[in-house]
Amino acid sequence: MKVLKFAAIAVLFALIPVIYFSFFADETESSTKKRVIALGDSLTYGYGDKKEEGYIGRLEEKVNQQHTKRSYHFQNLGIPGQQSDQLLAQIVKPDVAEDLSEADVFIINIGTNDLIKNNGGDLFPLHHDEIMDAKKDFLDHLDKTLNIVGTANKDADIIVLGLYNPYPDKDSDKIEAYVDDWNKSMMKEVKKHENVKYVSTNPLFKGKSKENYFHDSLHPNGKGYELIADRIMKNYDF
Repeated sequence: MKVLKFAAIAVLFALIPVIYFSFFADETESSTKKRVIALGDSLTYGYGDKKEEGYIGRLEEKVNQQHTKRSYHFQNLGIPGQQSDQLLAQIVKPDVAEDLSEADVFIINIGTNDLIKNNGGDLFPLHHDEIMDAKKDFLDHLDKTLNIVGTANKDADIIVLGLYNPYPDKDSDKIEAYVDDWNKSMMKEVKKHENVKYVSTNPLFKGKSKENYFHDSLHPNGKGYELIADRIMKNYDF
């Protein structure tokens, strides 16, 4: 019996450094590896970029070039055509909800389809009542989305991107007014939540040539997505 007791004690002492190393190795790994989850529509997905990177792929490259002692992995969950109610349904799916709990940073870009689709599929002409009704629903969905994402990981930061006017080189003052109105409402909503930062994108395309920065009537090309990635880098310290 004494032999067995001494053997058990010896094994226990032998395991102590293994457990110690394993614990601190996990702690070190979690501090040097960060996970960013991007949620949204075709703009998050990166539609229109020949390199198929969009602003998320470009942002991941820029962030990892900036950091030498910490690596960031970006997971792009953007879905083309998605509206805010569909995003809300997406993030409560078990497989997605599991991913959310492991994120250190969230990037949310949603609302463009809510505005355009509820106006009839384009922005010509503008339908005031439909747009205002859509904004009310959108803000409710955004509030719920931020609550769910914030609850999934209370320590994670959340970046919310504002909308931009897709017709910057046209006489689009009326469109600009609605885009500004939605963005102001988004900013107010963001302020109600902790660890959430609003990043404006609308100024990026003002005065820019449509041919040089857009793939089509709505989606940026590589140069356009580069502007968005740089904007996020300037407004959030990864």
